[in-house]
Amino acid sequence: MLSMPKVDDFPKWLVNLRRMFHMYPELSFQEHETTQRIASALKELCVEVTTFPDITGVVGLLRGAESGPTMALRSDMDALPLQELNEVPYKSTRDGIMHACGHDAHMAILLGTARKVVESNLMSRAKGNLKFIFQPAEEILGGAKALIERRVLDDPPVDCIASLHVGPHIPAGKIGLYGEQAYASADAFEIVFIGSGTHGARPDEGRDPITASAYFITALQTIVSRNIKPIHAAVVSIGKIHAGRLPNIIPEKVTLEGTLRSLVQENRLKMIERLKEIATGISEAFQVSHKFKLREGSPSIKNDPQLARAFRRVAEKVLGKDNIIEEPPTMGGEDFAFYAQRCPAAIVRLGCGNPEKGIVHPLHSPRFDLDERALPIGVDLFFELVRDFFT
Repeated sequence: MLSMPKVDDFPKWLVNLRRMFHMYPELSFQEHETTQRIASALKELCVEVTTFPDITGVVGLLRGAESGPTMALRSDMDALPLQELNEVPYKSTRDGIMHACGHDAHMAILLGTARKVVESNLMSRAKGNLKFIFQPAEEILGGAKALIERRVLDDPPVDCIASLHVGPHIPAGKIGLYGEQAYASADAFEIVFIGSGTHGARPDEGRDPITASAYFITALQTIVSRNIKPIHAAVVSIGKIHAGRLPNIIPEKVTLEGTLRSLVQENRLKMIERLKEIATGISEAFQVSHKFKLREGSPSIKNDPQLARAFRRVAEKVLGKDNIIEEPPTMGGEDFAFYAQRCPAAIVRLGCGNPEKGIVHPLHSPRFDLDERALPIGVDLFFELVRDFFT
């Protein structure tokens, strides 16, 4: 399936490639077969390939005719722990694992771009280099940092990096372009309130962590409404609560887990600080103790203005101005942000929805699918971006 068919079969090749990845999904940092398939395809294209002895992931490199700047294109690789509910010929063959975020499409698009660049002989006339970064573990926001630590942005040093992400809320054939702000930061937290258990009929003989937790959850809502500027988007959400085993026993502890999202780094730090302060105040008020744990995720993403303008130029060329959508910032997290901290970066949304075909389900849904007409569009966008960069 990875073999290179005739040029006329290119769209079909892309579809087959995407479906192969979809049928054999792998979880974060477990993408071993996926790594092998990608490395094999790149080698068949005579692309220099780097893999890693200790983690999954692949980096391809095409060197230009002369020295010059290096552009990188990035795709994520990992799937989600979901049971697919779609009844399609290319349904996931692995129980409880599914490509429900479009990473199967991203990999096919990036491999398709590599093939198109090679077959066009573009790099034989270019001054500079082109890297293809296939990154593991985006879903747990750990893969980008792991690859950066293994110097994927070095040797040769990357001058800019671009990526795309499919979006089922945008029809296939259209593209969503962000302004300067693209993605929010994404952090997780856990707070454990610790009291002393007692019978529910004698609450005065204990210290109730459930009541403390209830007040804490309510107080959290003031962080965004009273501590963040109204024109700045931010989110504090509790998604998990665990406490007790019996209805007539006040438990010893309550565990809360939640997420923090912000488009502004200053607000990100302020939210974390206020979270700690509120937890301390609630603990004192209810005579309980607490433990706080922050799991830092990814920072926010600001698109580089120059690279964003290049994306707009090529989008107009490939799709026309009428098919460009001005995409608002998303409160979702993306570890592409770690690359953006190191060099100019930009990310866009590739439309993949089609209500007429029932392709309307959101990312991370067990019924997510995509209109595969988006695949060659993604390749054309990347290819034209590369050509724009080297001309």
